[in-house]
Amino acid sequence: MKPIIGIITRPELSTGKNPIMCLYKKISNAVIINGGIPLGIDPTETQFYFGKNLINTHKMSEESFLDMKRIIDMCDGIILQGGDEFYDYDLKVVEYCYKEDIPTLGICLGMQTMGYFFNGNLGRLANNNHDSKNKYMHSVILDETSKLYKILNKKNLDVNSRHKDYLIKTDLKVVGISNDNIIEAIEDKNKRFFIGVQWHPETMIEYDKIMKRLFEYFINTCSKGEKNDSKKIT
Repeated sequence: MKPIIGIITRPELSTGKNPIMCLYKKISNAVIINGGIPLGIDPTETQFYFGKNLINTHKMSEESFLDMKRIIDMCDGIILQGGDEFYDYDLKVVEYCYKEDIPTLGICLGMQTMGYFFNGNLGRLANNNHDSKNKYMHSVILDETSKLYKILNKKNLDVNSRHKDYLIKTDLKVVGISNDNIIEAIEDKNKRFFIGVQWHPETMIEYDKIMKRLFEYFINTCSKGEKNDSKKIT
């Protein structure tokens, strides 16, 4: 049975300036290609978040998050997408997935959200050489003791990059650093899968087999029949 992968949606505006919640097609494609079923998960409240940030939006009530948890519990894994801002509901998702050991992949802003929840700080890149549509933008060096290294089986990665903010510190284990000393990957290897990456592997899988391997392993971990196999990497 294919695993259901919940993807936390992001607020956007349509071309007609209507508020929408967005599931990026490249991410749902990466899930489908690697054997999963994508499911967009909206915050279960009426507030619209576009143009706002964590400070000027209210915190989601426990009652509302109980409704959101019902949807998360239908899923075998969760993806935190990239985007411009994260909100209280994103932090609650990180907390719940970590506590319940639900496989979680954070991408770009998703990684920053994970790091921020674990006592992290964010900064703004002064000279932004990390924002490009190039297939490859810079290199990342992985910690050879990390789960991410064992999944990808490569220490030096060439990655793409599209972000203006960056993670300065976090209590999660930093396992990837760019060649200009930006945090690029974090994890807790004691969880089944709790990994965040700063780059966008979902846009690389068509031309980079190593990035496809990341999604393959994530989906495999989320597969109900494959849970024991995920413990082979320690």
